[in-house]
Amino acid sequence: MKRIITINSNQVHKSIETRGLLKEKLINAGFDVCYDFHPNTELIISIGGDGSFLKTVHDFDFPEVPIVGINTGHLGFFPEISPNEIDKFIEAYLNHDYVIEDVPVLQASVCSNKSCCDVFAINEVVVKGDKSRTIHLNLKVNDRHIQNFSGDGMIVSTPTGSTAYNYAAGGSIVDTSIELMQLTPLYPINTNAYRCFTSSIIFSIDSIIKIAPEYRFEDSILIVVDGVEYRFNQISDIKIFASDIKISLLRMSNYEFWSRVSEKFL
Repeated sequence: MKRIITINSNQVHKSIETRGLLKEKLINAGFDVCYDFHPNTELIISIGGDGSFLKTVHDFDFPEVPIVGINTGHLGFFPEISPNEIDKFIEAYLNHDYVIEDVPVLQASVCSNKSCCDVFAINEVVVKGDKSRTIHLNLKVNDRHIQNFSGDGMIVSTPTGSTAYNYAAGGSIVDTSIELMQLTPLYPINTNAYRCFTSSIIFSIDSIIKIAPEYRFEDSILIVVDGVEYRFNQISDIKIFASDIKISLLRMSNYEFWSRVSEKFL
């Protein structure tokens, strides 16, 4: 039986061209290629940018096999391989010249008075109002009250997601080798009633973050998971914690996080 590799691509012209070239080269190297997830797939290749990579992981339901990205987008923190490096990548893969990075996944248990629903994130979970006005949230960590929050909302991110929405909101970039969660406030307001942190808060990876809306002010909360919006009514609380699920990200053996940061931001 031939070894199977799954390719998932966005519909941008450059990505479609790259997909065809990659398929041809993989077949010549002795692989079978699928565009849909196959149960015997040994590797998933996502073609596109960071958004396409995240969509691949969610579409394939957080698969256990390694994932690697070919970058036809912009920043490309997840997809580090460029289309002109396909031959180099295939040779390195055949020679096992790569490393596997375990990427943490956040689990958010969104509960109403009647039931709970779990959603999962690689980059971040955002809790905000679904209208353009200030919302009020109660923040607890490990059942200890931290603050009454007033502002636009909160971002809870992984180290992997620290360079995404978290960074745009003023949060810190975190080395992906460190296990932690980062909570970054969105436009916090300080008043006599609400004393809010104005910078990010770092929590250990085994913390349980609980965010509860104050319904005397707001009755509809928007949950944004890796850029995808979820709307819920009558939320009682959102518990965010590290999931048992992890994503295996295939990196080339010469990958260095801080070199990548310097390349993308400086």
